Amino acid sequence: MVYIRQDKLPKLKEYKYSGVDHSLVSRYILKPFYTNYVIHCFPMSMAPNAITLSGFAFVVANFITLLWYTPTLDQDCPPWVYASWAIGLFLYQTFDAVDGTQARRTRQSGPLGELFDHGVDAINTTLEVLLFSATMNLGQGWKTVLTLFASLLTFYVQTWDEYHTHTLTLGIISGPVEGILTLCIVYALTAYLGGGSFWQQPMLQTIGIENHSFIPDYVYGLAWNEWYMVYGGIVLVFNTISSALNVMKARRSRGQRARVALLGLLPFFGTWTLIPIYLALQPNILRNHLVPFIFYVGIINAYSVGRIIISHLTKSRFPRGNVLVFPLVYGVIDSLGPWLQQHVGKAFGSEYGNLFGWPSALGNDVYQVAFVFMCLGLAIGVHGSFIIDVIFAICDYLDIWCLTIKHPYVEQQEDKKAQ
Repeated sequence: MVYIRQDKLPKLKEYKYSGVDHSLVSRYILKPFYTNYVIHCFPMSMAPNAITLSGFAFVVANFITLLWYTPTLDQDCPPWVYASWAIGLFLYQTFDAVDGTQARRTRQSGPLGELFDHGVDAINTTLEVLLFSATMNLGQGWKTVLTLFASLLTFYVQTWDEYHTHTLTLGIISGPVEGILTLCIVYALTAYLGGGSFWQQPMLQTIGIENHSFIPDYVYGLAWNEWYMVYGGIVLVFNTISSALNVMKARRSRGQRARVALLGLLPFFGTWTLIPIYLALQPNILRNHLVPFIFYVGIINAYSVGRIIISHLTKSRFPRGNVLVFPLVYGVIDSLGPWLQQHVGKAFGSEYGNLFGWPSALGNDVYQVAFVFMCLGLAIGVHGSFIIDVIFAICDYLDIWCLTIKHPYVEQQEDKKAQ
């Protein structure tokens, strides 16, 4: 499949990065740290994308330790494991931020860098959901699914915002800055406190607040991890509304219909209508095999986001379809049949019960698990082919390499050309 048509390739040369970062932490702490210290650790011969990929390797190492110590996301790990997750994520954030500075000082800025950076971030989002869930001992259940929903929605909306406004806008509180730093602090605190089971305790009771009569019992009993999810929900709503307002304002300024852009959110919410239905119909997947399913869902989102970025770079129409959703549609239909027979058919009696529902081809056991892994394999194959095709297409057209610098910047030669 061709993801960038030949007539759209010339648009790549019109690319110009545009970004706005309103974060005070980024402006006064992180950026000076990156500019004055970190960037000098990387040689001029190192390609920006190689820096991005090197940073991602730290997160992959973190994920490997997760699979070894807590594959079910609900077991306490040795303190050094949580500490390594904090260090690995901070290094990832640092490398991810410095690659742009490296691109500018080596004169390697271009559309491939933005695509590569966002593509790695999309995969990292899913990995961090699993790491966070393991840190909080959320286990395989609805809390982890809700965390995944919030994280993927944040990333999708940010990319949707950039497509329509042509500017990457990071608010006063954003995922790539404050969100990641918060996770680093949570990981480090978990290492200090001795394990994820600490976050299962009621927060108000732990910090010494008495159970006054004006505090509802369910509020007083909320655990640390549940309070964190409340905080994340508030930030999610704020950022989503802010992005929607940005998009509508930008489209109105260009004389375009503002509400049409909101249709771009339908693919995400359509997919997330199917996900909880499937998991509710298949509790075995939810409780025992959630990790591979989360990977599958994460790649669905990464594929959507990648195609949005390509459409942004080539000034193409917003992509609203996603072929990776079709296996999920089949899984829902297959699982819905027995549920209808059991709950709707029985209500009409044995005489008419067979008119409702249909038998499942996959069942609820080993074949259903195999189906989830098949979906994951299909997603890896499709998304992998997308990545390879797009990288080769951009590199061939712009005469560049992905992980190395094909045409090093030489200041004297550039000055002669300018004269």
